[in-house]
Amino acid sequence: MDDLPHVPQAETDLPGTLELGAFSVSLNVADLARSQAFYEALGFEVVGGDEPTYLMMKNGRTTIGLFQGLFEGNILTFNPGLTDRMERLDRHLDIREIQAALQRAGLELTTSVADEPTEGPASLTLLDPDGNAILVDQFF
Repeated sequence: MDDLPHVPQAETDLPGTLELGAFSVSLNVADLARSQAFYEALGFEVVGGDEPTYLMMKNGRTTIGLFQGLFEGNILTFNPGLTDRMERLDRHLDIREIQAALQRAGLELTTSVADEPTEGPASLTLLDPDGNAILVDQFF
């Protein structure tokens, strides 16, 4: 991810109260090649991944991840420190700060960042009221 372009900070004029980073939908697919062909027909292009298990695809600012055999169901994914233009933010809200805000809001996490002071890559998960999985994944 060090080869991504850098920008100083997230756009400040966007709505929202907690900067979660880039958004994507992570889809659990049965056949990676078939799904890739389908989404390419919708105008998506491969921008990363590790075949034969997953591909990241973009169409404009929209990002989807195709994952074969890595998890059950589909996941709403946020990446702190990354913009929807695939730019790395020099300054961003760290996942540990996001976790603290979610806990202050009374949300129950299904997995969390370690309690001891840490920095760098980490992730947390939670479920929305309808059981949809949400992953907040900071990978740098």
